[in-house]
Amino acid sequence: MKNKILFPNENIITTDLFSVSQDWEVPIPGFFIIAPLRKLKSIDEFTDEEANEFINLTRKIRKGMRDVLKIEEVYFFQNEDSEHGFHLWIFPRYKWMEKFGRKIQSVRPIMNYAKENMLSDNVFKEVRGNVIKMKEFMSDF
Repeated sequence: MKNKILFPNENIITTDLFSVSQDWEVPIPGFFIIAPLRKLKSIDEFTDEEANEFINLTRKIRKGMRDVLKIEEVYFFQNEDSEHGFHLWIFPRYKWMEKFGRKIQSVRPIMNYAKENMLSDNVFKEVRGNVIKMKEFMSDF
C-alpha cells in the first residue's frame, strides 16, 4: 500500500498563501501538512507576508491539535530535498507509537506500520472527524 492516495479531499484550510491538509497517504489521524500554494524549496524563499502567515497558521493548527484533538506532542519535519517542494509535516505522537521509540528514526517505521495495519473504517472515520473539528477550529483564521 505504498504511495496510495487515501485522503485526497481532507483539507482543513486554504488561505491565499497556504493549504493545510491531512497527509494523503498515511492513515494516522491528525498527521497534517502545511504547504505554500507557491512552489518553493526552502523557508528562506518565503516573502515576509508568507513568513508571517506561516508561523501564525502553524501556531493555530498546533493549538487546535492540542486543545481540540487532545494531541499532546508532535514532531515537526521539513526537508529541502523533497520532490514535492516546501511543506511542513506536523506528525502527532500517540501512545501506540511508543513501541517504536521516540527518536526521529521512529517515524518511518510508524508510518509503515500505519499503512499496513490501520486501513480500517474506524481509522478513516477518525481522520475525517479530526479534519472536520480542525476546519471548525480554523474557521476564524
